[in-house]
Amino acid sequence: MSEYVYYEGFTLIDGTGSQPYHNAGMIVEDGTVKKVVKEGDALPEGKHRVVDLAGKTVMPGLINSHVHIIMEPIGNPFSLLEKESDVKTAMRGVVNLQKTLRSGVTYFRDLGGHNYIDLELKKCLSEGMIEGPDFLVSGKVITMTGGHGHQMGRECDGVSEVRKAAREQLKAGVDVVKIMATGGVMTPGVEPGSPQLTREEMQAAVEEANKAGRKTATHAQGTTGIKNAVLAGIDSVEHGIFLDDEVIEMMIERDVYLVPTLVAPYFIVEYGVEGGIPEYAVEKSKRVMESHFDSFRKAYKAGVKIAMGTDAGTPFNMHERAACELKLMVEAGANPMDAIVYSTKAAAQLLGVDASHGTLEEGKAADFIVLKEDPLKNMSILLDAEQVYKAGKPVK
Repeated sequence: MSEYVYYEGFTLIDGTGSQPYHNAGMIVEDGTVKKVVKEGDALPEGKHRVVDLAGKTVMPGLINSHVHIIMEPIGNPFSLLEKESDVKTAMRGVVNLQKTLRSGVTYFRDLGGHNYIDLELKKCLSEGMIEGPDFLVSGKVITMTGGHGHQMGRECDGVSEVRKAAREQLKAGVDVVKIMATGGVMTPGVEPGSPQLTREEMQAAVEEANKAGRKTATHAQGTTGIKNAVLAGIDSVEHGIFLDDEVIEMMIERDVYLVPTLVAPYFIVEYGVEGGIPEYAVEKSKRVMESHFDSFRKAYKAGVKIAMGTDAGTPFNMHERAACELKLMVEAGANPMDAIVYSTKAAAQLLGVDASHGTLEEGKAADFIVLKEDPLKNMSILLDAEQVYKAGKPVK
């Protein structure tokens, strides 16, 4: 007879978008959800240990679709990367992995590392050397010469060079290829709304990724660059600051996800130059923040597929505060349940891991968080998870 753990007496938000189940139970065995138990259901036979979670709310661990795990969220993260050794950067990544997991994020997608340290961290995690959430990696971002993110990216120009750059990332072992379609806030001398890599260049990278069975993501803030990326066949648009009706319709037709990262410019504006953030980044963030929220609202109302992502590692965008993104989504008009789905089921679908993660259903990973209150009534409670479980084991 098998031995399992039976969690009982809680309110369950399973991540599917279904209404919460009250007085629910969950059987976990070998790191997997074996059964979700509702009132009146009989327990299977076998030895079991009971964990009483009466009065608590249980939901899937959060999935953050946009993270920079090796970046330290200080005023100027790039300046730190340029100064310190790869060894120290890797150690920062280890610490940030721990912070991320303990906060309730149990899976994430890294969208821009440095010298392939993200790939090495993933290997260390898989070998049990370090602790953290499961995650996908993208290696070096693909950007034009002098383009956004060039400080830690692979600079390239023209279709053939971009194709080779994508192949280099695939050879290194990335899970997703990230392509820079526009300028951005944190790179001096470039404008967020300005297109950078062309549609034809991005299409070459998308083709190479797709041939290898990999997905693609694009940093895309300006309208023209977003359209170029969507037409090139991109899987997700990161940020999407300047969305118009045409590009929203294009994204819906092509099943392209939006990962809004509302918190990224929000924290830059909140902490400002007083926090050590470069003045150019603060000024650009002030210019784009209102359009950013407006674009999210339009995309949400139109029915664009959305997944939660924070851009963690950018200035004062803490790895342990992913729940701030859900709060901003709700403040911008999203239904609280939708915000939770964007951070669980929808994010798992975007990452391609929904067969095993994202919802608390039979056969899926027992990655879940225990909360003292109902997040549908108080989203801030997600910033204070009482307990985090990864593969059925409590995180210290």
